[in-house]
Amino acid sequence: MVMATEKMNEDWRRIRDQIKDIWDDADFDNKQMKRARGNFTKIVGLIHDKTEEPIEEIRRKMSAIL
Repeated sequence: MVMATEKMNEDWRRIRDQIKDIWDDADFDNKQMKRARGNFTKIVGLIHDKTEEPIEEIRRKMSAIL
């Protein structure tokens, strides 16, 4: 169980860092990122709110990093 949790944390950090790299102009608050963690729709919505990029484009980019 501990290893699975650590793996999930590592995966989340990787995804979070890639989101910040792709949308480097957006200012992502760590609390907002934590609330969206694990919820694809919330993450897409957060990116959309910060960047006003079309949702379908965000989904395409997110699918590439997941």
